[in-house]
Amino acid sequence: MNTTHPGTISDLASGVHLGVTSLTDLWDRVFGSQPAPDQWLVIATGVVALAAVIPQAAWRVSRNAITIAHEGGHGLIALVTGRRLQSIRLHSDTSGLTVSRGKPTGLGMILTAAAGYTAPPLLGLGGAWLLAAHHITLLLWLATALLLAMLVMIRNAYGMFTVIVTGAAFVLVSWLTEPVVQSAFAYAAVWFLLLGGVRPAFELQSKRRHGGAPDSDADQLARLTNVPPAMWLFLFHAVSITSLTGGGRWLLGL
Repeated sequence: MNTTHPGTISDLASGVHLGVTSLTDLWDRVFGSQPAPDQWLVIATGVVALAAVIPQAAWRVSRNAITIAHEGGHGLIALVTGRRLQSIRLHSDTSGLTVSRGKPTGLGMILTAAAGYTAPPLLGLGGAWLLAAHHITLLLWLATALLLAMLVMIRNAYGMFTVIVTGAAFVLVSWLTEPVVQSAFAYAAVWFLLLGGVRPAFELQSKRRHGGAPDSDADQLARLTNVPPAMWLFLFHAVSITSLTGGGRWLLGL
């Protein structure tokens, strides 16, 4: 008796083909290139980012995103250098704390301490490079992945809230909006990292001038290296301004 069901093998092959096609489409969507936005949109998103950084009222809110990148930088470099990342906390006053375990001195600890103020501008520089190569979707997905990885290590409610809200914005824009909206969001985010990465070093310099922030990253680095805090501040300024210059030229296509 013939028990073969006509169409079974064909249906299976069709399903496999659809699966392969879907994976190919997903790969092309994420790693493929997208059309560059108009120059006016690039400039407009830069102006929007600047408006989120310059006014003090706006900065009190938007600085939370810079704190996410700052503490994420500490955490990422701690893991890369072999330290054990214990927790990350983000506070409503836009401060943060990253705790890692390992040797209290040495190169790993120095790189971890130096990663905070340099992370936002360097992330902005990397994002500008991706956008200059027209990888808008890849940038949005990479940002989402980094935020999800960071969420695992968050240990306070406010920190979880800010990371979830930020990650949700990237997910919603990536999946539900038109290409022009995705471009505007991606360019605004990168401009914000580049511009917002400059201000914290100046704020730290001002606090230290008035006797504040005695245990800042610069002071911790000074104790670890016997290099004056002013030199570490100079490094923070150099990285942020250089990243803004180079990243801005990439974004503007210069």
